[in-house]
Amino acid sequence: MDWTSAQLRSLVELTRRGTITAVAEALGYTPGGVSQQITALEKATGRQLLRRVGRRVELTDAGATLALHAERILTTEAEAVEALERTRNEISGTLRVGLFATAAAEILPPALRQVRETHPGVTVRSRDMDVDEVYDAVAGGSVDLALGLDYPDVPIPRNPSLRVRELSRERFSLAVPTGTMAGRSGRSGRQKVSLADTGDLGWILPSAGSYYGRAVLTACRRAGFEPQVLHEVTDTAATLALVEAGVGVSVVTELMLRLRPSCLDVLELHETMERHIVVVCRSFAEHRPTVAALVDVLRASAGRRPPGNQRQSGDTLLTR
Repeated sequence: MDWTSAQLRSLVELTRRGTITAVAEALGYTPGGVSQQITALEKATGRQLLRRVGRRVELTDAGATLALHAERILTTEAEAVEALERTRNEISGTLRVGLFATAAAEILPPALRQVRETHPGVTVRSRDMDVDEVYDAVAGGSVDLALGLDYPDVPIPRNPSLRVRELSRERFSLAVPTGTMAGRSGRSGRQKVSLADTGDLGWILPSAGSYYGRAVLTACRRAGFEPQVLHEVTDTAATLALVEAGVGVSVVTELMLRLRPSCLDVLELHETMERHIVVVCRSFAEHRPTVAALVDVLRASAGRRPPGNQRQSGDTLLTR
């Protein structure tokens, strides 16, 4: 059959995501581009692979059958690329990396500088994406590896086809408008609060459907209260701006605080609430030379970063 990997990947992603628009967002195409890939695949196979149902599309029996085999073909192709790379004496090639906003700003840049110095034959192409989608992106083959987040309270489901390696851990603190918590708790200039101390304050949080939102809600409920979410915000910089404006409180890590200069109070929490920064790749690609090289650089870069939450609790913080 005269088909391409891109065409097969579009079909496989359609089985996972259900709409051409969602496939386009996942693969970095336009919806029209995805439709063209499927049309070309139908021409190559001589079969109708999709049928329109109202405003949606669904796979025909032939489409579902090909999608099942296409996933195996793409896996075999990726394994072949890995095997070929191992025959080289030098590390070179192109890697597609998925990452979330904080990683794009703080983690990847120093890693890329190091890659250019130690592995000049490696080209890295990155894509910014929702942090909760990076696992599916790696599993589906739209990226080779990705930086993601994992929360002990709400761990990401482990896909047997993926390898998840921890880069670093960050402990959360409480970000509040300057002076908001003064006198509520703490002693001798060093303030430490509980999540429950915010019971009468409004919160700024991502959607309760996100892993981050669920992790914060779990920690708050364990502390014995339900946060009053006034502003549902995903963007970290926007969250910091809202806290600074005095409209609510939120939890933050040292890495998050670097994203926007902000004047606010950062208070240490009695509760231990963490997030783990991880790198994700497919299990069979773990020892692919280019993948292994970039993972090693990312782990070294994470090890050189200063540990978070070293500021004195209760200080008014002007972030860089």
